[in-house]
Amino acid sequence: MDRNLPRKSSYRSASSSSSRSSTSYSNRRYGANPARYSGQNPARTHDHRSRSVSEGDRESRMESPIGQLEGEHEVKDCFDAQSIVGTCPFMCPEKERNQREQLRDLAVFERLDGNPRRTSSSLAVKKFCRTISTKDVQASDLRPLPVLEDTLNYLMKLLDSSDHPFEVVHDFIFDRTRSIRQDLSMQNIFSDRVIWMYEKMVKFHVISHYKLRRCKGDCSIISSIHHLNKEQLTKCLASLYNLYEVNRSSESIHANEAEFRSVYVLLHLDSHTQLMGESLPLWFSRLPPPIIKSKEMNFARRVLRFFRMGNYMHFLGTIASEATYLQSYLIEPFISE
Repeated sequence: MDRNLPRKSSYRSASSSSSRSSTSYSNRRYGANPARYSGQNPARTHDHRSRSVSEGDRESRMESPIGQLEGEHEVKDCFDAQSIVGTCPFMCPEKERNQREQLRDLAVFERLDGNPRRTSSSLAVKKFCRTISTKDVQASDLRPLPVLEDTLNYLMKLLDSSDHPFEVVHDFIFDRTRSIRQDLSMQNIFSDRVIWMYEKMVKFHVISHYKLRRCKGDCSIISSIHHLNKEQLTKCLASLYNLYEVNRSSESIHANEAEFRSVYVLLHLDSHTQLMGESLPLWFSRLPPPIIKSKEMNFARRVLRFFRMGNYMHFLGTIASEATYLQSYLIEPFISE
């Protein structure tokens, strides 16, 4: 199956649509004066007072679900009335970078010339902090959206690294993408540019879902890593689906939404549990009609039905002719069986 897996993603990037909305997003998120975003005045903002009622409604719909989905022990008080605006220009704040050099707490990807005591701004990436409150965080501790986008792009390039076992690569990207989500959550950023970022992070977890099954080593350790990866994949999907809804301006759907919605359906190939706390039929009933009618969702539903019925001839035939790059990673283990 490896030879048949496409090497390039078939889904479209949301970056083109995000660039068109960057001005309105800046006004919505940071107020009428985008200069505040530059970090010259690292103060907490109160621009929510000047937003329209509809924008306030959209934000309130987003705040609670995203904060909870990212984990109650991960971010505390992140959605109070005052939203902090990050000003850190690096992938890792300088204070953390210096501290981790002293503690020799550098991942193999962060070490300058392999030295466990030395790193640089182009190598160090901010670590995830399990318990944190905005009351204890300075603007210089948080990375603004463009820096977070660049950091994510850097991490995704490491995904194909062959210099280390995949579980080592996964461990690093797994932790650092959680930190990205944490920074987004603490700053209450939820524009369509964040949709693009979450789609990339879901893609990482989907690829890991496939590759971790093939890792050699202690079975109990790999199994635990695989379980944690699936847990974070489910959380990322739930947050991504909320982002789709919050940024929906009409009855239309987002460019890659149908494919990423189908990921949740295909996860049920190896599970009959309610991954998001509700039955699959109820979940389907909440989807917009264009998603239900999309070719990606029709494909996922047919594949799941054929698999559960034991109709493997139709199962394999449908996959061979219709599976996308992303869907292939979720389905391949069941073809091997």
